[in-house]
Amino acid sequence: MFKKLVIIEPINMLDFHLKELNKYALEINYFKDIPINDEEIIKRINDADAVLLSYTSKIDSYVLENCPNIKYIGMCCSLYSYESANVDIKYANLKGIVVKGIRDYGDEGVAEYIIHELVEFLQGYKELKWDTYPHEITNLKCGVIGLGTSGTLIAKTLKFFKADVSYYSRTRKENIEEELKISYKDLNKLCQDSEAIFLALNKNVLLLDKEQFDLMNGKRILFNTSIGPGFKQEPFELWLNDKNHFFFGDTMPTIGNPDLWQLPNTYTINRSSGGKSYEAYYRLGEKVINNIKEYLHN
Repeated sequence: MFKKLVIIEPINMLDFHLKELNKYALEINYFKDIPINDEEIIKRINDADAVLLSYTSKIDSYVLENCPNIKYIGMCCSLYSYESANVDIKYANLKGIVVKGIRDYGDEGVAEYIIHELVEFLQGYKELKWDTYPHEITNLKCGVIGLGTSGTLIAKTLKFFKADVSYYSRTRKENIEEELKISYKDLNKLCQDSEAIFLALNKNVLLLDKEQFDLMNGKRILFNTSIGPGFKQEPFELWLNDKNHFFFGDTMPTIGNPDLWQLPNTYTINRSSGGKSYEAYYRLGEKVINNIKEYLHN
């Protein structure tokens, strides 16, 4: 059991999961606002041996140096890699601190968002822009870039609606190809062939550049549900100048330059499509608590 667990900011856990934390710490302090700087984080942690945080704050080496009692840090957000984490995991490990993150708790919402927006757009429920006729997803040539958990779910959902799905990934996933009956293409071939492209990339990966955008000619749709743009900004903005090119992103940062949301061919719901539902919060809470139990039982 922890002596003192500090939750330094809101962490999107349901009330019954928060109450369950009492089983694993003698004392719990929960701060319900985001700390403004490192000094505030240090003040909040104080002498705690366990810390929980979400994606809105950062624990770096300076914070770790000034909080010598920390033994465990639980990230209540996705942990994809050391480089993209908002905790300095390498430094924490050098200090003997265990850092645990979670994954795969909010991707179902991403697929639902894409289908909602795609059906509404192709069918022209608000306004016909894709064609003079309404269209189904059936036989739409779709290219998924990034075949992690989110990308795989997007591909699987598009296949359910009888789309023609291909994918690009840095590592080929032949088992998923066989399971979903989708085809692998290199990046340029996918950009050239696909009517709709779906970016499902890790944070800070800017994959599409001028070479790829030059291949995306004619009527094209680009979806981005990555954490960040996923493309180089200048060639993307040139591509977006064509009235037959349409961009969809769930959050404001997905487009890079927020001024571009004023264009008539860009669409956003201005909130994350993944990780914001009751079901996602439930999965998040279960994973955070399982990480704590695993740490305490070892």
